[in-house]
Amino acid sequence: MSKPLVQLTALGQSPWYDFITRDLVHSGELARLVREEGLRGMTSNPTIFEKAITGSSDYDADMKALGQKKPAEIVEALMIADVQAACDVFRPLYDAAGNGDGAVSIEVAPTLAHDTTGTITEAERLWERVARPNVMIKVPGTKAGLPAITHLIARGINVNITLLFSVARYREVIDAFSDGLMARIAKGLPIDGIHSVASFFVSRVDGMTDKALAGGGKKQKAGKRLLHKIAIANALDAYGVFRESLETDRWKTLAKHGAHVQRPLWASTSTKDPSLPDTYYVDALIAPETVNTIPPATWDAYADHGKPEIRITDETIAAARAELAAYAQLDVPSLDTITKELEDEGVEKFAASWNELLGAVRKQVEALSKAG
Repeated sequence: MSKPLVQLTALGQSPWYDFITRDLVHSGELARLVREEGLRGMTSNPTIFEKAITGSSDYDADMKALGQKKPAEIVEALMIADVQAACDVFRPLYDAAGNGDGAVSIEVAPTLAHDTTGTITEAERLWERVARPNVMIKVPGTKAGLPAITHLIARGINVNITLLFSVARYREVIDAFSDGLMARIAKGLPIDGIHSVASFFVSRVDGMTDKALAGGGKKQKAGKRLLHKIAIANALDAYGVFRESLETDRWKTLAKHGAHVQRPLWASTSTKDPSLPDTYYVDALIAPETVNTIPPATWDAYADHGKPEIRITDETIAAARAELAAYAQLDVPSLDTITKELEDEGVEKFAASWNELLGAVRKQVEALSKAG
């Protein structure tokens, strides 16, 4: 029997790695994961880079050489070097797959999450500096991010829309993506080389809704059966919206011009609640034309005992929407309220990680300079 993560690809889902370090790339381990373990892509974010850069001496020589530059410039140079190296490992897969697999994501500074113009400027610069066709630029799916998405897609830039929590916002992201493709068609430009994913965050939703469901209230007894279910239901609802979008006349027009679907990407799929199985969110969200970006511990767990089979179907989507309707009847904060809070919190956390990374690099450069 083939390995669980390899089986995911056979079922139409692409497992990506939510992790990057210089050692992973240069040791040959990344190439092995691609060759032997079914790895199909890679994502990164400020928190991941903070751990990579501050947790290893692998970057010291480069930091010393770049010591005269500003911390943000040093961080960007280090990130770009790692992403370029990873892109080169993935390039044969990217060329062969044709669906956006083999891509490596790099994120614009999260401090720009509410700045459309700043996001566009930085995304275009990162695209040009990485200079690899299989890089994806991560743009937060905030209100300010929506016009940036349209602009970047119209420019022919691969985009990973991140920090999506609400289905309503996801609908807007689908429209922003489609608008960018239509703008290219209007100019007579090709769209068959553009790839995009929409990163829908999962387990963090349960972290909030489970707390609400356990907290008392008039209808709480009825809500106990919804514990640990709303995050998955929310994701299934999003997948239903994705499938419905492919039936529209607009998408059919885009498809005739060679458009690739913007695949839903399940993010935050590690299990935060120790009472749940460690593969809980990966097993629950298997469907064709999806991506799951998996952190190392969850990757290892799924490789060991994952149970791959299609679990998102018409029946499970209908059941999920019934669960969401039942949740809406309870005396708890609405899902709209919770997903808005999660978006705000996500932006703040990534911005904090970014600022902590800049501070750590500043200290490390100073220490290296004193050490000679």
